[in-house]
Amino acid sequence: MPVKTIKDVDEETWRKLKMLSAEEDVRIGRLIENITDSYIKNKNDVWEKILNPGKILSDSEAKEMKIVVKRMRKERGFR
Repeated sequence: MPVKTIKDVDEETWRKLKMLSAEEDVRIGRLIENITDSYIKNKNDVWEKILNPGKILSDSEAKEMKIVVKRMRKERGFR
């Protein structure tokens, strides 16, 4: 396997990576793979929550709202 170089990693970050890899008992390459996979998954989960939040109103509340809006539109001066 070829050796890869990571640019602009300071000593403190490198020490943190080494400590994490020792704690998890995995090589640094595998640790970086796990970190990037979890980052991508969390990023996608956040956007999923933002773009598809679910229903704001229940079906019965939405029906009641439609009835009220129809009644309001029939009133004089609405248009």
